[in-house]
Amino acid sequence: MRRADRLFQLIQSLRSRRFATGQELADTLGISKRTLYRDVQDLQRSGVPIRGEAGVGYRLERGFELPPLTFTGEELEGLALGARIVAAWGDPELAKAVGAAISKIEAVIPPGLRETLMDAPLFAPGFERAAWMARHLDALRRAIGTRAVVRLRYEREDGEASDRDVRPLGLYFWGNKWTLAAWCELRRDYRSFRPDRMESVEATGRLFDPSEGPSLQEYLRRTEQEGRESGSPEPRGMRIPGLAPPGPRP
Repeated sequence: MRRADRLFQLIQSLRSRRFATGQELADTLGISKRTLYRDVQDLQRSGVPIRGEAGVGYRLERGFELPPLTFTGEELEGLALGARIVAAWGDPELAKAVGAAISKIEAVIPPGLRETLMDAPLFAPGFERAAWMARHLDALRRAIGTRAVVRLRYEREDGEASDRDVRPLGLYFWGNKWTLAAWCELRRDYRSFRPDRMESVEATGRLFDPSEGPSLQEYLRRTEQEGRESGSPEPRGMRIPGLAPPGPRP
């Protein structure tokens, strides 16, 4: 669970009861009491009125409400476009997830802005090739999330096919293609692979630890260094503060 989600759930847990002990809250969130104490202190410092009473527990003062979720019209158009790109060019599970997220936003914004979100005149047609390119994305995303080594049956641009065991590190969308940033165990080096050239993606049953070997951070460091040495400009839109790191060129 992301820390932001955990803090939100902590507030919701306190709102639903008069008092809660530290152990009860820790058990609800699935965290240690030490982590809970740190989260409570961080919320208190940010102005959330949580009060602790020795021998009783924590309580949230009455009348506290989370600030409403607000967006500008342009922010909502950006979200709508992003959701449509994912729906057209992502895998079905990711498209389903982003659809659910948009529904949540739709439910909490004022009616006037709701129309801006749902009727934004920005589109991302996908065509049949988009579905073909995305057919392995779900397996690759899951492998990235679980740090799982996968075996690719991969066909290069020249038609030569090979089996590769790779450590998947990140996925990048370039407007008309995806690339997988990975560590190739065959070449013992970082490589980029096109998912649309993958005949199959299979689990090997092996996991890897990016803190003890090849990592996305090192891949990106090398990519940035190669870009500086070649004088290539950074692709537009690759840096969104707090969201997207720079990525490999296709």
